[in-house]
Amino acid sequence: MADMHEIDYKIFGDDMQFVEVELDPNEATVAEAGGMMYMDDGIEMETIFGDGSNQQQGGFLGALMGAGKRLLTGESLFMTIFLNRAGQKKRVAFGAPYPGKIVPIHLAEIGGELITQKDSFLAAAKGVAIGIAFQKKFGVGLFGGEGFIMQRLQGDGWAFVHAGGTLHERTLAPGEVIRVDTGCIVAFQPSVQYDIQYVGKIKSALFGGEGLFFATLRGPGRIWLQSLPLSRLAGRIIAAAPGLGKGGREEGSVLGGLGRLLDGDNS
Repeated sequence: MADMHEIDYKIFGDDMQFVEVELDPNEATVAEAGGMMYMDDGIEMETIFGDGSNQQQGGFLGALMGAGKRLLTGESLFMTIFLNRAGQKKRVAFGAPYPGKIVPIHLAEIGGELITQKDSFLAAAKGVAIGIAFQKKFGVGLFGGEGFIMQRLQGDGWAFVHAGGTLHERTLAPGEVIRVDTGCIVAFQPSVQYDIQYVGKIKSALFGGEGLFFATLRGPGRIWLQSLPLSRLAGRIIAAAPGLGKGGREEGSVLGGLGRLLDGDNS
């Protein structure tokens, strides 16, 4: 267990990890609802938009904000608050979305701010504010139509990010430049300068003629990279199962039989 802004946590597993967070009474953590694995009785959850300023300040959210727990800020972000309403310690756990490693980062130890890719963010403890740092629209095929979003985490608490595949942490010297596939970025410190370069059209089933983008990172600062981004994993699955991408179920596709089974089509 580790000291986590008065909140303890523990990471379980090897390649398919989850993190369990222990909350004292009236303590909270924030995450996307889809990442929750389990939670003890006594923990309540509520989804808010942005910083919750357009919602009623009574009840659940009023108690949270009234206690001075700075959790959310920014635009166009739906997040879920998990608040311990019980009189004793309770636990909530968040699971990694695909094989990789969960990385705990103590913001107080790295200058109080971190830029993370939206798909990499898993959860954060109280004392961490979340907002959008950067957003760029790409083609639908690469990022599901949502675009490329980098989130800004600010505060003195702990944040948990997920790196797909193998995690690579590196410290860039002042002026040192590295070019990275945009999907392979997990997080970096705000001292790192960030830009996106269009490389050009690539004839590949993975990119569908949309072209390839690189991120240019310029030091100084720490960066966290992943060897298996979600977009690359999804692209490989679609390329290996042609019927999946077209909405059909070809007999030879990897997921065809499973799809029929789930639909109840046993004929």
